[in-house]
Amino acid sequence: MDYEFMITGTPLPPCMPLPKAALRLSVSNTAKVMYARLLDEILTRGIEDCNGILFVCFPVTKLAAALSRSPQTCKRSLNELEQAGMIMRVRQRIGEASHIYILLPKEDTTHE
Repeated sequence: MDYEFMITGTPLPPCMPLPKAALRLSVSNTAKVMYARLLDEILTRGIEDCNGILFVCFPVTKLAAALSRSPQTCKRSLNELEQAGMIMRVRQRIGEASHIYILLPKEDTTHE
């Protein structure tokens, strides 16, 4: 892979979004990267539910491959994100991937 220095006007390569507020949450770095990947997925391939809220279906095995992590690490990170209130998983029938809703942290302007 070739690299180059950034100068004024250098276009950025495709990037994944990560809200600044997510950096302050007490979850692992793997969970933060996973959150950015899930947010990217919902922005590009999100599915609307009956209430107009976007969700994604991202099986753990595919998420593990996308992040180059083990399925067990991904399960742990999903649990972290859910406990931190950053995602909500709605389980489906056996054998189907859960619907993952991404919850956006509100910016705390008092500490910036």
